[in-house]
Amino acid sequence: MKTRIISGLVMAPLLILVVLGGPCITFLGFLIALMGIHEFFNGFRTIGIKPSYPIAAVSVTLLYALHLVYEYFFQAQPDASWYLLWLFISVLMCLLYLFKIEERRLEDAMVTITGIVYIGFFSYHAVMAEAYFGGSGGMIGLHSSPVWLILITAFCTDIFAYFGGYFLGKHKLCPVISPKKTIEGSVSGILGSVVFCMLFGYLFPVGDGLQLWEYAVIGVAGGIVSQFGDLTASIFKRKIGIKDYGTLIPGHGGIMDRFDSVLFTAPMVYYTLYILNAF
Repeated sequence: MKTRIISGLVMAPLLILVVLGGPCITFLGFLIALMGIHEFFNGFRTIGIKPSYPIAAVSVTLLYALHLVYEYFFQAQPDASWYLLWLFISVLMCLLYLFKIEERRLEDAMVTITGIVYIGFFSYHAVMAEAYFGGSGGMIGLHSSPVWLILITAFCTDIFAYFGGYFLGKHKLCPVISPKKTIEGSVSGILGSVVFCMLFGYLFPVGDGLQLWEYAVIGVAGGIVSQFGDLTASIFKRKIGIKDYGTLIPGHGGIMDRFDSVLFTAPMVYYTLYILNAF
């Protein structure tokens, strides 16, 4: 219990930034991306793979710089062509990293680009969601920020899946990847995500007048991919041979251990909101 309390105190400042919204979400996303990639790369270094953190840091910085330039100089968001240019530059840098052919292996570049996209770009969708569907910042961020839906689908799924599996679990979900996860827990996690997304949508509407059933859709989609995110992280850790990515958060491990599900719910919530608001 003491460890969990300390963990909660560590996470509290992050939640305060979400409450404040606006630029605080951008800062938080940038921080989590850099720290998450650092942990991810350190894990692969334990098996002799040497991804380039400087390249990843430059790539993530360029991505957020693009966002800030458009946000504060044009009061708009970059179109798809700019993101494709960013992706091209990022991949190009990773491939150029291989030019020291005597020192580098293909895996070094592949893990570098994986970290950039999987952690840097996936998490950036929270910033995009805030920019497109969030409020104007300040304390109203609590009422309007879609980032709460990203966190709800990730953490509520995790919590309800744990208790559902503990009390009802009988049938294994993915025994080779994660032996303790059960089908009953998985379903419980999705139901928990749906209930709390609908509750949040009822109390603090997000987007352009979404109906409760649309929040249920977000809950289902987020609840499913949240578990994909958790299982993907488990696969990486099993292949690398580590238990946790870090020790930053007591009782949970590192940033990647706590936010592995968020990496998947951020894009899913963003694209679901985009589709729902288009009709």
